[in-house]
Amino acid sequence: MSQYGLRRLATEYCSLNTFVNIRTFLRLQERNLSGSSEVKDAGKNAFDVSLLEFLVCPLSKKPLRYEETTNELINEELGIAYPVVDGIPNMIPQDARLIKQTEGAEKPTQT
Repeated sequence: MSQYGLRRLATEYCSLNTFVNIRTFLRLQERNLSGSSEVKDAGKNAFDVSLLEFLVCPLSKKPLRYEETTNELINEELGIAYPVVDGIPNMIPQDARLIKQTEGAEKPTQT
């Protein structure tokens, strides 16, 4: 088999393998969502808390926590909150809001 044929075979195999892996992942996520009673009870637009396992802050690459009362993903380290709209987190840094810091943390110490 020529180099061209081997290269094409390898490329198509990798593309197919990636496609199958993505389809398998999506199928598993669909099963998890359809089998989860708490997501069904919360409504169609509820944020799936199991996604926190995969989501990280795009700026610091640190894990986020979900604040249910404000419907936001919080990065404690940077003091920013990403909104969740219709169950979809908006992870665009320009759309995040700054969280009000405590007064002790805002005032720098003078020497």
